[in-house]
Amino acid sequence: MTFRALLVEKAEDGAISASVKDLQDDRLPDGDVTVAVEYSTLNYKDGLCITGHGGLVRSFPHVPGVDFAGTVEASDDPRYRPGDRVVLTGWRVGEVWWGGYATRARVKGDWLVPLPDTLTTRQAMAIGTAGLTAMLAVMALEKAGLSPPKGEVLVTGAAGGVGSVAVAILARLGYRVAAVTGRPEAAAYLRELGAETIIDRAELAAASAKALESERWAGAVDAVGGDMLMRVLKQVKYDGAVASIGLAAGAAVHSFTVIPFILRGVSLLGIDSVMRPRDERLDAWSRIATDLPHDKLDAMITEYGLADLPALGPAILEGKVRGRAVIDVRR
Repeated sequence: MTFRALLVEKAEDGAISASVKDLQDDRLPDGDVTVAVEYSTLNYKDGLCITGHGGLVRSFPHVPGVDFAGTVEASDDPRYRPGDRVVLTGWRVGEVWWGGYATRARVKGDWLVPLPDTLTTRQAMAIGTAGLTAMLAVMALEKAGLSPPKGEVLVTGAAGGVGSVAVAILARLGYRVAAVTGRPEAAAYLRELGAETIIDRAELAAASAKALESERWAGAVDAVGGDMLMRVLKQVKYDGAVASIGLAAGAAVHSFTVIPFILRGVSLLGIDSVMRPRDERLDAWSRIATDLPHDKLDAMITEYGLADLPALGPAILEGKVRGRAVIDVRR
């Protein structure tokens, strides 16, 4: 049997190429469960893997795709049977392990999560790693004491994948959401997701010499990192918290100060979704099924096929992909 996949290859001169090819099933990696993939999605990491940047792919040829959703075809894991609908995010699938940009995938059963009955496989990939990360961030902020009466919540990088889902979830839970974006044309989109206030990225992008700024945010989901993260921390209210989930502006914070932590008791919460334990994933997907308004998902989705991925990889690295790019691998 054969399957179709986006295969990333490296030539002898080091040049990276990505193209759709038909492959034999015996090229699939070892694993407990074989899944007929229906949908995948596009994340920043996928862009790095498609283009060969970032050093994420160590062995070529390679099939990227850090997320996928589909139906079990065969299983040696007693928790899964043929016909079960499943979703996978993280575990370095699509980086070290062959991933979801294919019509068939073989993985370890521990990496899979049963798809909630209320979600389709297409909706699951409108959510994907970005949505799971957003939900984990909201859950962490709640654990740190955030609640709607405490005030406005900021989301940076709001028009991106994680930011879009975070805005929709927070608004559904009754929070007043302020969305930061550098794209004025995204304002209507963000308001449709539930944002009450739109903030130009330029207002927060520059480093500030002040140790503290006026208290404004009860909490924040930060997808940008860099100096913007420090600006946000300086503006968080007493005993507030910031969930850090991205580094679009870089990993270094040049204006770092501990003052918000020791004078206002602000918490900085690191959010990892790649190696998150399975029980926490089950809890997060259960929350997603109830707390993410499904009607908002359609507003986030632009659908593509496998053949679109070689162009989409560079586009997401350049910040040119809005919302959630869902990949129907069957076309």
